[in-house]
Amino acid sequence: MTCELCDANLLNVAETAATIKMMKILKRFTKWLIPGIGVKRWILILMAGIITLGLAIALGLLKLVGTADTTAIMEVLNKLTWWQVVVMLAAGMLLVAIGVVKLSRNLLAPYRKHQQGHIIDVVHAHSRQRRGLKVASIGGGTGLPSVLRGLKAYTSNITAIVTVADDGGSSGRLRRELGVLPPGDLRNNIAALADAESLMTRLFQYRFDRGDLRGHAFGNLFIAALAAVVEEHGQGSIPEALIEIERVLNIQGRVLPATLQDVNLVATVQPPASQRTLRIYGESKITETGGHILEIALEPADVKAYEPSVEAILNADVVVIGPGSLYTSILPNLLVGGIRDALRATNAYKIYVCNVAVQPGETAGYTVAEHVMALERYIGRGVFQVVLANNAYPPLPRDSKTIFVQPVPEHHEVLQRYEVFYTDLVDPNFPWRHAPNKLAQAILSLSDAERHGGVQSNPVFANI
Repeated sequence: MTCELCDANLLNVAETAATIKMMKILKRFTKWLIPGIGVKRWILILMAGIITLGLAIALGLLKLVGTADTTAIMEVLNKLTWWQVVVMLAAGMLLVAIGVVKLSRNLLAPYRKHQQGHIIDVVHAHSRQRRGLKVASIGGGTGLPSVLRGLKAYTSNITAIVTVADDGGSSGRLRRELGVLPPGDLRNNIAALADAESLMTRLFQYRFDRGDLRGHAFGNLFIAALAAVVEEHGQGSIPEALIEIERVLNIQGRVLPATLQDVNLVATVQPPASQRTLRIYGESKITETGGHILEIALEPADVKAYEPSVEAILNADVVVIGPGSLYTSILPNLLVGGIRDALRATNAYKIYVCNVAVQPGETAGYTVAEHVMALERYIGRGVFQVVLANNAYPPLPRDSKTIFVQPVPEHHEVLQRYEVFYTDLVDPNFPWRHAPNKLAQAILSLSDAERHGGVQSNPVFANI
């Protein structure tokens, strides 16, 4: 009896659940009947167009085939002229076109408020970007955003893997006071992947210039606050906050930290005109010291890589390393063991993008070769297949402090290990930076050439 009673109760519960589900479906369906949503009228026009179009086609076929039927209906139909059939056919096509366009526009309107331009242009761009290459880009600072700004026009399958060793400025203050991962590099790259004309993007990059918030970027505060909110709801912190921010800004891709652990950058530096060495703690203090960087390391050294970042590298078609500050933006990512191992394990085509200009306090006097050799000291040889470097050196104002990175010296050992490609990568407005469009075209050209057997598809490149 007890089992029978349990079975009966379970049956009642199942029936109740099915009834509730049916009521929800019915309620959802009845919403389509609410006046003013701009759907029903266009459905009716579409249906009228389909019926008119079908009737016109049927009448045309009857007139072509002919019939001996003498019923009253057929007699009326036979009296219709070809012009009337054609007019009916055109009217049906017009009604169908109006119904489809208006219905699709009203249905898509809630989902494309942030999009500019005609629907067909938006749909075409979305389709092209969705089918684009899977790109994992590693770096930080101001270099990585140049890659993202250029590539987002061609693919939405972009993952930016960003250093979290920053301890200066707004990021450093929030890190020390709130215990969050430094949000600055995350913010810059999220903004780079977002709609450049978006008011939210400009708000995200806004920096306060007075009061207690002086020096803080709004986006840094927003990331820190959202991380705290989602943590209170038991959803984690920075990773979940980044997901929500991606939705708000409609970014074309993802921005991920290299690790979720609290890490610091430590360097051994030889000051200018000195034989002694200094042990410098903190990313922001390394470049301030100046001199020659002898060694760089993470503390703690055995930090664990963020798993989605590792997966992005393993699943990528192309991995782009750089551009950016060699010792304080690029290497902090590569010093994370899991990131370094993923780079060795992936089948992706790996490109190192060398900086356009040397950076005082980090790479003063470095040629392209010294940049590559510095990477090799920490990740070993042969991790990437090709080096992409600039060969345009436009004239600079007399007071400019920009010094362009020079090519690999002739017969240098680096040329035996890597393909080195040179092209104009300079941003004409900021000659110490890469132009996003030039950089994206160069990366895509190299990738396309590699997929077609290594044949150069762009004549602007010169293989050394």
